[in-house]
Amino acid sequence: MKQLVYLIVTILFTSIWAPSALAAEEKKSADIVSNVKSAILIERDTGKVLYEKNSKEKLPPASMTKIMTMLLIMEAIDKGKLTWDEKIRTSERAASMGGSQIFLEPGEEMTAKEMMQGIAIGSGNDASVAMAEHIAGSEEAFIEMMNDKVKELGLKDTVFKNTTGLPESGHYSSAYDMAIIAKELLKYEDITKFTGLYESYLRENTDKKFWLVNTNKLVRFYPGVDGLKTGFTAEAKYCLTATAQKNGMRVIAVVFGAPTAKERNAQVTKMLDYAFSQYQTQPVYKRNQTIGVAKVSKGQEKTVEAVTSEPLSLLTKKGEKTKDVKQKVTIQKNLKAPIKKGDQVGSVKLIRNGKVILNSPLVAKKDVKQAGFWTLYKRSFGMFTKAGK
Repeated sequence: MKQLVYLIVTILFTSIWAPSALAAEEKKSADIVSNVKSAILIERDTGKVLYEKNSKEKLPPASMTKIMTMLLIMEAIDKGKLTWDEKIRTSERAASMGGSQIFLEPGEEMTAKEMMQGIAIGSGNDASVAMAEHIAGSEEAFIEMMNDKVKELGLKDTVFKNTTGLPESGHYSSAYDMAIIAKELLKYEDITKFTGLYESYLRENTDKKFWLVNTNKLVRFYPGVDGLKTGFTAEAKYCLTATAQKNGMRVIAVVFGAPTAKERNAQVTKMLDYAFSQYQTQPVYKRNQTIGVAKVSKGQEKTVEAVTSEPLSLLTKKGEKTKDVKQKVTIQKNLKAPIKKGDQVGSVKLIRNGKVILNSPLVAKKDVKQAGFWTLYKRSFGMFTKAGK
């Protein structure tokens, strides 16, 4: 078992009492959402559930499936396996996809950035399959990656059978699982540059110019909403995973099975209003912020910076004081090269009154390759000569 080294720091946070908070009563969960099959509301940085209704029920997610598709695309970008200007070729299969699409033709090429616009704004099934095939070699291999990610996130109520959300037996998720997938996706802040656009164009400067209009109308009509993904099939009804940010707090609201698009948007709006009227966050760390340094044996470099894997914040009711929060940073010992960027090398916990209120991994800031024979020999020789002095 790897040994761990601990660093404990006390952080004092102060906030101003808001007079309105003294009179405010916590809204009963039954008052927030109605007329949907399931729903959940969480704060992004802490993952704290602020409201839920049947959130573990397994239901068809329709095109909200593409949140996982977009997550794997963003991971490929982050790891340098894909670039935004990389050309993606459309296969016969990708071009043949039905449902919502951007009307790709067999052999047509678009950049990864354009394909992502087609997925995030236009919900293009054809673009989803084209990207899946490019990243994994086949849609089947990409679906395996999707389900591997489900397991990695510890989700119990999700199985993906395709990359698009088109109806298929055994393809399901839950409001809770979808919120956690969205939480993971939002680690990559650039995603909202796509999902937050209300409209854009593909094939500009050609006679096949294509207008994209976001299927998530709240992007235009609710201040602060900048994603994420709608869904609809006859079986799933109207679904939406939305995210909004105000005053530094980002929340995620999910609904499954609303009877109409109007009702779907209304129920999500209720949850967003509730979150922003009742809660506040105090930022602690940004993503990729260095918290410590891990020693690495047999690497080309002897150490690697341990950075936050996601933004970290403290969540409180509005007007609530926060103080005496302890931070516990754990850095793994006995790490051996090779280490890849993003590999977990530690963790950071925030503790209040003896209770862990946040636990998040620390990851390697960059790759550390294994050192060659001569590098290791010179190090050993140097240690030997020092010992002999």
